Amino acid sequence: MKKGRGRTSRIRRRKLSKSFQFRGVNESYKPEFIELRKWLKDRKFEDTNLIPASFPGTGRGLMSRTSLREGQVIISLPESCLLTTDTVIRSYLGAYVAKWRPPLSPLLALCTFLVAEKHAGDRSPWKPYLEILPKTYTCPVCLEPEVVSLLPKPLRAKAREQRIRVQEFFASSRDFCCSLQPLFSEAVERVFSYSALLWAWCTVNTRAVYVARRRRQCFSAEPDTCALAPYLDLLNHSPGVQVKAAFNEETRCYEIRTSSSCRRHEEVFICYGPHDNQRLLLEYGFVAARNPHACVYVSQDILVKFLPSTDKQMNKKISILKDHDFIENLTFGWDGPSWRLLTALKLLCLEAEEFTCWKKVLLGEIISDTNEKTSLDIAQKICQYFIEETNAVLQKVSYMKDTEGALVSQLSLVETLWTEELKILQASAETLNSLQTACT
Repeated sequence: MKKGRGRTSRIRRRKLSKSFQFRGVNESYKPEFIELRKWLKDRKFEDTNLIPASFPGTGRGLMSRTSLREGQVIISLPESCLLTTDTVIRSYLGAYVAKWRPPLSPLLALCTFLVAEKHAGDRSPWKPYLEILPKTYTCPVCLEPEVVSLLPKPLRAKAREQRIRVQEFFASSRDFCCSLQPLFSEAVERVFSYSALLWAWCTVNTRAVYVARRRRQCFSAEPDTCALAPYLDLLNHSPGVQVKAAFNEETRCYEIRTSSSCRRHEEVFICYGPHDNQRLLLEYGFVAARNPHACVYVSQDILVKFLPSTDKQMNKKISILKDHDFIENLTFGWDGPSWRLLTALKLLCLEAEEFTCWKKVLLGEIISDTNEKTSLDIAQKICQYFIEETNAVLQKVSYMKDTEGALVSQLSLVETLWTEELKILQASAETLNSLQTACT
């Protein structure tokens, strides 16, 4: 037998091929990362554990140089590298911030500084960091209206709220930005444009870590807890990863300690929190595949859509659900309808003679076999309705990807969200079929 043709060799090749699927392509040689590492070294940070790399599925991230053990500190970023409101106060903007009344919010101070430093270009001491920041973002506020209209209804409502919040933020910045005219040869309206402040708002909103600051009179009462952490913010999110991340008051460094091991040349992840995909898209602009926290939300109008319109006690039932906080966060998940959703449906399906037992329903007690079966029937109908709706939206998105070339990347993001929700609904449908079989 020729060398490399045996069973052992085939197994070895398969394992090697599989490992390469998760390996990243080293990007530390790129000019922007060489400059960033020099900049960080000048600020007393030099990393020996991680290097920038590009990965299939997640894009740019950080790759382990060596095997990382459980409990190991993988990054310890000195305070001198953090961009906080302290940075703003020490800068040329400090005097303007200190005298402005009413006091600025910490968020506006950070965003103003980011825009001013980006405008400064080569003259900015923060240029090496600014160069690796995304040029654009994919939070709903950055998406085109026709793409936002394709989002699931609960997320669509939150996207509208986000857009209003950013517009109000921009409007509130106008007077302060005008006061900065002496610092610029160009009109401040052009420097601090809506698009520039939107970019800065998204940068802080999607990339900042939590570092509590003491309250200062020059800022409003809003929490001053955001810090931008160069290099550290290259770490991507994985819902299954556990890490400990916090600012160490003794070392004056922001530290990330892993709670699990990581092999050499694998991507190193952190967890942004136990967020579902709609929350991830809203706050960070991405969707996580097979996210264990992902779910499909059931709104009140859908909740009652398949219930008898002749039920004279329906309004009273809805009122009870609202009073006991059972009208929100009703979901389908990977393991089927949530307990909250089934409980709400059981209460709504109570017959007139069973209505006095509503407290027992909220406590999780079984009222009758009929009530159990009816609530499962309604859950199945709602689930099937969502599956049909999801397939219809996916067809529409597919058509728009073929006809709206400029929106392909945004449409692909929405498509990923709906595809993940379809998988959840299909898993829930299987669970409901099993529950129905058990009831018969």
